[in-house]
Amino acid sequence: TGIMRKVNVKQSLVVPDDVELTVKARKVTVKGARGTLNKDFSHIQIDIRKEGNTVWVEKWFCNSREGSAVRSVCSHINNMITGVTSGYEYKMKFVYAHFPINSNISKDNKTLEVRNFIGEKVLRSVTVQDGCTVDRTENKDEIAIVGNDIQAVSISAAQISQCAIARHKDIRKFLDGIYVTEKNVIGQE
Repeated sequence: TGIMRKVNVKQSLVVPDDVELTVKARKVTVKGARGTLNKDFSHIQIDIRKEGNTVWVEKWFCNSREGSAVRSVCSHINNMITGVTSGYEYKMKFVYAHFPINSNISKDNKTLEVRNFIGEKVLRSVTVQDGCTVDRTENKDEIAIVGNDIQAVSISAAQISQCAIARHKDIRKFLDGIYVTEKNVIGQE
């Protein structure tokens, strides 16, 4: 018996009126009020076509694993549309037991410098991804990372989180760090 193959897997999504979406050779460009995002899907063997204000993502003669790429691509395009219309915001909190974590934001909200983590003298510096900015919020010991590309925002949050890890200590006791507390679409609470 062979692998069960599906003849056709397809999914569509509707493009809002205030968004301009173009598809050329599996390269998708989305323009909106907040800017432009590009994504290259040429590594996936699928058909992407635009008919009116609907985008169809389609794959022919595939097994279930190959067919799962269809929904993934739709989700990516949907995230791009949300990014250029609303944008994404990740909030992070400084958590410490004894030594307060000092932070400084420099280079026009592109770089976060972390000092006094568990009392260490080391200066930790993280530059956020292109298209993202980092800023303090009105709450104490909290920062917000804002951007249009959900992947860039989440990678920036991960890099900030990873810069402040208690190494060679009992992590059950040393819970100090910078943790993501909220993931929001801007304007939606």
